[in-house]
Amino acid sequence: KEECLQVEGVIHSVLPGTMFRVELHNGHLVLAHISGKMRKSFIKLVTGDRVKLEMSPYDIDKGRIVHRIG
Repeated sequence: KEECLQVEGVIHSVLPGTMFRVELHNGHLVLAHISGKMRKSFIKLVTGDRVKLEMSPYDIDKGRIVHRIG
């Protein structure tokens, strides 16, 4: 399995289809979706929540939300 980049960010906006626009600490906006475990556990995410993302080193414009920090 490929190595993923783990970064933290803040949810900037909520998009349809469980997609989110996440702003990283360096100001970069990333399109992200929820991981399967979070979807199974019915974790709700709103604008302003801090989240942890996994991103592929090949495509840094998309990511997967794996944890809600607060």
